[in-house]
Amino acid sequence: MKRFLEGSLLPPDEAHVYWNGSFSRSQQMKLLLRTNHARVQDLFASDLPAPNGDGNLSRFLTFDQKYYLTDDLLQKIDRMSMAHALEVRPPYLDHRIIEFAASLPDRLKVSGRCHKLILRRLMKSKLPASVLRRSKTGLDIPTHDWLRGPLRSFLEDTLSPEAVKQSGLFRPEAIEGLKKDHLGRRANLGFHLWGLMILFLWMKHWNIQTSSELSLPFSAEEIVSRPAVS
Repeated sequence: MKRFLEGSLLPPDEAHVYWNGSFSRSQQMKLLLRTNHARVQDLFASDLPAPNGDGNLSRFLTFDQKYYLTDDLLQKIDRMSMAHALEVRPPYLDHRIIEFAASLPDRLKVSGRCHKLILRRLMKSKLPASVLRRSKTGLDIPTHDWLRGPLRSFLEDTLSPEAVKQSGLFRPEAIEGLKKDHLGRRANLGFHLWGLMILFLWMKHWNIQTSSELSLPFSAEEIVSRPAVS
């Protein structure tokens, strides 16, 4: 509820990404040692369709399709299926279905708290009501509990003040604040901390030196403005 209310005070484009688990612009400014003027709103403005008469739904769906789906979900599916010698074919990603869905007006996609209207109506005579009416179930891992429990020492070691300072990307006191708020149960920041841990482990594994003239293939702001990876 707290995160929902905080997001409601942000611009719509930033709120959409924030509710998906990213850092807000103000949080980025506190975290990063070096910042520029890039904003998530700039990405929406340059790469996504403008709001239509119905609102921002089409923009948000396009954003999820181009970035969250491509860079996160499909990456996980491909890697995990290949690791077990499986071929995955998501039928809803057939280009004909995608193009048809994109052509539908917003009122046929979402109505209040009811999503997937076309699918629900199509399957009304084929599936029991308990299936049609049940809530969506995510595939998130229990990161919040892990980092407060069995992975707490791993969190402390990976995001130690020394490691954060050596990275040259983030303010150690800001990272410490995130850790204290999460471990003290003042906020659920497990996905944010998990993303930072993965970044630091990746940098360590590949010996990435951010303090030299060489730079990462992406900016620090891109790291903290993308939806958290579960």
